[in-house]
Amino acid sequence: MSDTSDSETRPDPAVLAASASESLSAENPVHAVGIGPGNLEYLTPRGERAIRDAEVVVGFETVVEFVRERTDADLLTCGYRDEAETLAAFADRVSGGESGTAVLMGDPNHSGYQFLGKVQAAVDSPVRIVPGISSLQVAASRARTPMEESTFVTLHKSGAIASDLRRLREDVGDRHLLVLPRPYDWMPEDVAADLLDAGASPSLEALVLERLTHANEAVTETTLEGLSAMAAESAEDASPFSDLSVLAVRSR
Repeated sequence: MSDTSDSETRPDPAVLAASASESLSAENPVHAVGIGPGNLEYLTPRGERAIRDAEVVVGFETVVEFVRERTDADLLTCGYRDEAETLAAFADRVSGGESGTAVLMGDPNHSGYQFLGKVQAAVDSPVRIVPGISSLQVAASRARTPMEESTFVTLHKSGAIASDLRRLREDVGDRHLLVLPRPYDWMPEDVAADLLDAGASPSLEALVLERLTHANEAVTETTLEGLSAMAAESAEDASPFSDLSVLAVRSR
């Protein structure tokens, strides 16, 4: 496990994304659409319209594939290695007068600001978020952990996560925890082990919710102690859980 990465010294695009509020008067914005957790029954009508009306759509290949049949737009897909090149091509299309939409999993406000910031840095246009339904919201429903009584932390990002882990350690037991893990060095079992090391009660109820809203959705119900034991049993760099997981730890 590690709470650092090579990208720590680079400017964090999430900071740019959160640097100012949106302008409601901005004309011809690029839309950043949260498509939901992958089941298109959870794609909002407003999000679908922004995708359908766009002339060019950009996003990670796995995300774009979910909405391919919902638009006639040109689709620009990327992975981490060609992300900058693809966003530059998208920006060229938008600056040439085409309407553009970027697509993100879930809701951009839940673990999406790094990609959002990269889109914002690439285009010479205002960017407007179209919120989506996050797997986090679905997990809160399944685990019955109301958001106002929960601490939410995303570890699913590049860069340092020490402050995020500290929040979890401080609030465990007193508040529900909802955690988006980071594949594959901070998976649910790793977070559980860290919380136990910080003095959390081994008997706290822990749920790992995988592939939410998909046909193969699964929920593992255990305790922090039971979940932590899975880290010891797993081979290094292996996890019994999907990278599409949410960890919920219920309060006392």
